[in-house]
Amino acid sequence: MIHQSKRILFVITSTETIGPNNRPSGYEFSEVAHPYLVFTANGIRVDFASIKGGRPPEDGFNSKDTASVIFRESDGFNDLNDSKALDQVDLDQYDAIFFPGGLGPMSDMFDNPVVKNAIAYFYETGRVVGAVCHGPVALLNVKLSDGTWLLNGKRVAAFTTAEEDGHSEHDVPFMLDAEMINQGAIHSYADPFEKHVVVDGLLITGQNPASAAGVAQEMVNSINAQEDNQKLPCSNEWGLPHWAR
Repeated sequence: MIHQSKRILFVITSTETIGPNNRPSGYEFSEVAHPYLVFTANGIRVDFASIKGGRPPEDGFNSKDTASVIFRESDGFNDLNDSKALDQVDLDQYDAIFFPGGLGPMSDMFDNPVVKNAIAYFYETGRVVGAVCHGPVALLNVKLSDGTWLLNGKRVAAFTTAEEDGHSEHDVPFMLDAEMINQGAIHSYADPFEKHVVVDGLLITGQNPASAAGVAQEMVNSINAQEDNQKLPCSNEWGLPHWAR
């Protein structure tokens, strides 16, 4: 069982529009809502940071998605809208870090040095790093202390070129899966918009919004394993609440 003091830091985009047509952007609502409920159901405190601090722009709220409605009415949503700027956060207070998607991260997390340093610090101090959908863009250009790319040789999932087709291919600056492969990642994927989560040690990634709760559950499993000094899990079988199945 996870001790109540366990904490995770969600890092949220501050980008409101993206691409040549100024498409409205921000974080994908369900990719925050579903993981938030998984973490808090497992006794993990969630705190929010964003690139600029304050109220980050949101995208994709669906009133028919139970988890999103629950989150919107929660104290967590209020906390999200009063987020700290990432460069003002004490990273030592957290057991894990998580990057939800939305198109916004493709703009403000690709080469942000504060993001890169935070990820490298978490990973090299033996803490869990998670990301879903476009959130894995934060993992690009992260160099470890030995000079290698974090992604080199790592098994990962992320939003695919096939999923961008007809969705946002004219808005994003590059195809995320291709760029991750360029930095040495071993990218795997499911059919478009099907659940797919990949666990590679401390690094846990998911392909799309349908994978968000699964990433969170695998992160919970990994945090538990870290605490119990057990082998990190590799299973993609998740004990998810009914709204996430």
